[in-house]
Amino acid sequence: MQAQIMIQHGGRGVLPAVREGAVLTLERCGMPGKLEFTAVQADGMEIAEGDQVKLTVDGQTMFYGFLFTKKQRAGSPEIEAVAYDQLRYLKNKDTFIAEGITASGMVRRLAEDFKLSLGEIGDTGYVFEAVVEENQTLLDMIQNALDETLAQTGQMFVLYDEGGFLTLRNTNDMRLNLLIDAESGESFDYESSIDKNTYNQVKLAYLNDRIGKQESYLAKDAQKISEWGVLQYFEPVKSMVGAAEKAQALLKLYDQKTRRLTIRNAFGDTRVRAGSTVMVSLELQDMQWNSYLMVEKVAHRFGGGVHLMDLSLVGGGFIA
Repeated sequence: MQAQIMIQHGGRGVLPAVREGAVLTLERCGMPGKLEFTAVQADGMEIAEGDQVKLTVDGQTMFYGFLFTKKQRAGSPEIEAVAYDQLRYLKNKDTFIAEGITASGMVRRLAEDFKLSLGEIGDTGYVFEAVVEENQTLLDMIQNALDETLAQTGQMFVLYDEGGFLTLRNTNDMRLNLLIDAESGESFDYESSIDKNTYNQVKLAYLNDRIGKQESYLAKDAQKISEWGVLQYFEPVKSMVGAAEKAQALLKLYDQKTRRLTIRNAFGDTRVRAGSTVMVSLELQDMQWNSYLMVEKVAHRFGGGVHLMDLSLVGGGFIA
């Protein structure tokens, strides 16, 4: 395995000597891709905030972004650097108002407004009657739309940067032929829970000002309620149109245990990013798990010619 970091400064490519231990962290939602590395300053080497940074592994581009932070201690030739991919610019705040738009349409419009490069943008399908987001980060706006699309359709989409291009894909298209087992991962921590994002009753309510009365729709799983007690998800809605379908979709999504599995020091694979699904075969505390789980977060670590990765995996309906 050969990893190389190149920095584009002032129209000139710089290949700094990089101390062992570069880390690339990718998360499914809410955070841009982050590359942390330590470069050794050589005579004549100059780097600055805003410089383009590219990480290649065995000739394949794994990260393309921009230098945001550099730190140097007195007397040390080493520069600690942090670069982010394009999603960092989606942390800008703004107000967004639109009618008859999909989440994918929102991504395209925001990318155009903020001059970001677009790659493959999958069709999220679900059309919002109206979207009103005030004083929110662009990343939160998009994630809110993707979360609502998931609730309405059961389809999960992930936004990420692919080599310098914003990409939006359905997680159903991100399944990898990769096995994680006791041999490919050094150690793991496993947790199953009904404490977070598990609901066996869904209530959607609409305040009808015309008649001065609240209308509601309730979907529930009586068997799970007898096992776990009532765990209710509540959400106000703007109309009762489609409320029954939405409540049933939410119940199907959340009416199960959540499972979280952390794998440490697995053999690295450049294809793995947040949103990928991988095959997991492990003896866990309450079961023998032989099925796919989703990567919620991955930290790729490079050093000594070795590529390892730490994975946070989620299951039980892919609830994070």
